[in-house]
Amino acid sequence: MLPNPVEMDSVVDAIELSQVKGRSLWADARTRFMRNKAAVVSLILLAFVALFALFGGYLAEWERDFVDFSLTGRNAHLGVPSFETGHFFGTDNNGRDLYARVVQGTGISLMVGIVGAMVAVVVGTLYGATAGYFGGRLDGIMMRIVDVLMSIPFMFVLILMLVIFGRSILMLFLGIGLISWLDMARIARGQTLTIKNKEFVEVAVATGVHPIKIILRHIVPNLLGIVIVYATLLVPNMIIFESFISFLGLGVQEPNTSLGALINEGAGTMQYGTLWQIAFPLFFFVVTIFAFFFVGDGLRDALDPKDR
Repeated sequence: MLPNPVEMDSVVDAIELSQVKGRSLWADARTRFMRNKAAVVSLILLAFVALFALFGGYLAEWERDFVDFSLTGRNAHLGVPSFETGHFFGTDNNGRDLYARVVQGTGISLMVGIVGAMVAVVVGTLYGATAGYFGGRLDGIMMRIVDVLMSIPFMFVLILMLVIFGRSILMLFLGIGLISWLDMARIARGQTLTIKNKEFVEVAVATGVHPIKIILRHIVPNLLGIVIVYATLLVPNMIIFESFISFLGLGVQEPNTSLGALINEGAGTMQYGTLWQIAFPLFFFVVTIFAFFFVGDGLRDALDPKDR
């Protein structure tokens, strides 16, 4: 007995409907992200850079602060990269192992970028969501404060903080993170103005849920998509800021180092032909920056509602 065509159509429709229901927002975004070859390759490169920063030190044969006095001053050009001597990336102008210093510099630059971005995202998201949800006069006052702060030169304030409160990694984290949250606040506020009129928020208001709980449980979770995208685009900016500050000599201080400080040291020795002193830290700097930008672009395309 042949099956009824109507029944066959209903079965097919039910199967297709179950497949559609099984696709969540994040699963759909993950599929779209994996189709972006540049973003996937960049994510793999970031993983290698992170592994290098975390575990590369175990392969170093020299401590980062050990000075080989036979390779300093006029003999600095002799500290070429060599596996026989254990100086994989050569030595710097002070006779210190460049490989160990690049490992530490990469880790510190990544840490500054990620921690600074996290501080900026958390402060900016909560600030913007609060202003957008309450609206009215409070929103006007909070956003005028943001406008005033944005009119102040960012780099000038950061340099002033480092000069007044001392040059330390902690102050660099706070300075970069607490000043760079302004753009995130404006983005979160704009998205909150749309989300707060949704039905689930109106239901929460009607049932008497406290406004703070509404912001934390309903508004902020719905901002995660744009927050993740902005964070991935913010990290390279934080690394660039830190590198610029270290290039000026106001960032990470000796015996610690960062990619910006290493590039600064390498740039000062280029005239002597020791190009490896700038080539290796510059390579990791460029790879990290471009990889974060490509991953951010991939996430933005994957989470864009217009492409769904």
